[in-house]
Amino acid sequence: MHRAADLEALFHDTFHADFATVLEGGFEEPVYLPGAPHRIRYTRDYFRSALHEVAHWCVAGPRRRTLEDYGYWYAPDGRDAGQQARFLTVEVRPQAFEALFCAACGHDFRVSLDNLDGDPGDADRFADDVERLARRLIGQGLPERPRRWVAALETFYGTTDRSLAARLSAVFPTAP
Repeated sequence: MHRAADLEALFHDTFHADFATVLEGGFEEPVYLPGAPHRIRYTRDYFRSALHEVAHWCVAGPRRRTLEDYGYWYAPDGRDAGQQARFLTVEVRPQAFEALFCAACGHDFRVSLDNLDGDPGDADRFADDVERLARRLIGQGLPERPRRWVAALETFYGTTDRSLAARLSAVFPTAP
């Protein structure tokens, strides 16, 4: 069973001592709030929202983690083609991490274009970009925070019987 509350406890156990950061659900909109402690807030009790917001935290470096919502530009749903292209460019890395997190805990993954009322962009190309980056990250070795999170997820969900690359293939059944 995949419960977002489990992710909150697991995140606390994995990162709080080193990063003074907590994962919190129950909100209408996700946001990162620096402070004491830093807060990663995700939408309602949505498991995938929690994983996605942790992915953004894993992308943000030390300076960005001092800024609300990491200081990123965000245009709400209804983006035009140019805005959507910029959005998809900055979403490749967090969604690649999210795909790896989903693979680590045996949960379904689909890319999110997050633009229901606007130009969605090229979904197939974006999915290919996300998959390529996820595979490259596995090959290069994950950075420290995503590596720690994947290991925590694998241990908690008991998915260590197959490699992360094999589990990613289940998430993206056809290789690019």
